[in-house]
Amino acid sequence: MGIEYDGRGLLGWQRQKDGPSVQGQLEAALSFVANQRVELTCAGRTDAGVHATAQVAHFDTLAVRERHSWVLGVNSRLPDGIALRWAEPVDDDFHARFKAFGRRYRYVIANRPVRPALEAGRVAWWRRPLDAARMHDAAQTFVGEHDFSSLRAAGCQAKSPIREVHSIAVQRRGSYVILDIHANAFLHHMVRNIAGVLLAIGDGREAPGWAARILAARDRRVSGITAPAGGLYFVHVDYPPEFALPSAEGPVLEGIPGNGAI
Repeated sequence: MGIEYDGRGLLGWQRQKDGPSVQGQLEAALSFVANQRVELTCAGRTDAGVHATAQVAHFDTLAVRERHSWVLGVNSRLPDGIALRWAEPVDDDFHARFKAFGRRYRYVIANRPVRPALEAGRVAWWRRPLDAARMHDAAQTFVGEHDFSSLRAAGCQAKSPIREVHSIAVQRRGSYVILDIHANAFLHHMVRNIAGVLLAIGDGREAPGWAARILAARDRRVSGITAPAGGLYFVHVDYPPEFALPSAEGPVLEGIPGNGAI
């Protein structure tokens, strides 16, 4: 399944006992349509407040339904902030997480003196002027295979801090600054922590060389802030072509000219 969701008001992807989650809402809707209990596995778990335009998840079921029946039936049981975009049968060897060999995130920053109202919780807000070119140059420090210990959450449960960033780009579009990052996988808070470093470099509080020093330190305590969740979007998952899954578009946000496919 391909899923999009607005992370506002949700406690992230993972099922929670004390509040609504994307997984919990979807499993309830799917179980109703399948008339049996359904459990989901996703390509990458997202935190509370984080959005997705192209999350992918799989489930096993004995229920037989047409593709459009899954989509229409599940969507009729979901809140407005979560929607099933497509559903496709896959071979038994498909796995939403382990067959994925790349993931893409986009971080959107409204860079202006006044906080956004209509986009509150859908973009990050930074009042200090940002130099996107300076941020882009510093961001190239993170490209390649590195130990990202300085840029993961203290409670990250990943066995290894090694990740490979394939590309990272920062560009300005009007009053917005957009960070796009593509990697084989991500650590907990990795994108938001990278964004926090680049924000300090972009507004001139830190020199571009600070990024390299943080990476080399392998110590979260020397790094910057964890940027707000509302600016982060999970926008694409890479799978081998033989699965022939539908392609996905990046987030379309009002006021960002030229925003479209990743």
